[in-house]
Amino acid sequence: MFCPKCSSLMFPVQGKLHCNSCGYERSFSGKDSTTAKVARSGKEKPAETLVLDEITETLPKTRVECPKCGHYEAYWVMRQTRAADEPTTRIYRCVKCQHTWREY
Repeated sequence: MFCPKCSSLMFPVQGKLHCNSCGYERSFSGKDSTTAKVARSGKEKPAETLVLDEITETLPKTRVECPKCGHYEAYWVMRQTRAADEPTTRIYRCVKCQHTWREY
């Protein structure tokens, strides 16, 4: 929630919203108390993320051999899929057969 007087962030203090900048205070309204619950199971794998979507014409192309069809042109992107101290992963998609593969 933001203060209507000075636009600073308001914080909950003793059951009211309080602005630390100008001292404005107001009570909670119904929309202020909205909560969201996120459920995660302990051993569940994260959902697979689509890295290259169907809009590939804006992606850069490179000359690399497709392991599936042998064509020598592919779209590519680089993603940080592991820890920050590890090198980036190069992800390719063949221009001809749309096969996707990666190089670490």
